[in-house]
Amino acid sequence: MILCLAGTSDARELAIEVMKEGYDVLATVVTDNAAAELKRQGLQVRTGRLTSKEFAELITLHHVQAVVDASHPFAEEASKNAIEAAREAGVLYVRYERESQTFESSGLTVVDSYEAAADMAAEKKGVIMLTTGSKTLQIFSKKLLHLPDTRVLARMLPRKDNMEKCEELGFPQKNIIAIQGPFTKEFDEALYKQYGVTLMITKESGKAGSVEEKIEAAKKLGIDTIIIKRPSIEYGTKFSSFQEVINALRVNNAGKRSERVDFS
Repeated sequence: MILCLAGTSDARELAIEVMKEGYDVLATVVTDNAAAELKRQGLQVRTGRLTSKEFAELITLHHVQAVVDASHPFAEEASKNAIEAAREAGVLYVRYERESQTFESSGLTVVDSYEAAADMAAEKKGVIMLTTGSKTLQIFSKKLLHLPDTRVLARMLPRKDNMEKCEELGFPQKNIIAIQGPFTKEFDEALYKQYGVTLMITKESGKAGSVEEKIEAAKKLGIDTIIIKRPSIEYGTKFSSFQEVINALRVNNAGKRSERVDFS
């Protein structure tokens, strides 16, 4: 059994590829939508965020022989929990991560944290578009929502919990852009123009996260951009291609077939 953290679109593609190689795969995702997508492909799925203890219980209960961590580059807690559980269980841990990108632009500033991005945005003011998701939205709302001469737009997935969080934090409906990507450069340009954006904040999520399109669109329109660097984590074994992950599983001789479990 291979335990695969499959919270992103490319991670789900990887889980499917691992299954096609003949491995028994149990995927973990956060949302019901992601779970449904994988179940349609024939994978076993566990939905919900997991602590290190819960990861360890899954590893023991289902005789997991390897953990493939393909979680989002900014899902720091999930990765740390998976690393700890794999280490305690003595099973192989393999990290799949999108390759990092480097950007050069006169209007682009790279910062180390969400807090630093919020502080810089507070100095610039204007029409600020957040494309950083809902998890850290409170960091920005606290520092930006009540500033004069400032409008904060939150672009995020169209999920009920995201909308509830926006309401709790005081975001007006007119400042919420609930939509699911990936988006083209042309789409981003049109969106920036529609709202008169003067500053865009994003994360260094990698090519699969359409970061390049967002930045290029902002650059074309002369919009300042703040990009948040990925968290620094000691993953150990890390790859940036599906084939490298599969090769590592082959070497480890992991993935014997086991009884299927319904987590629905």
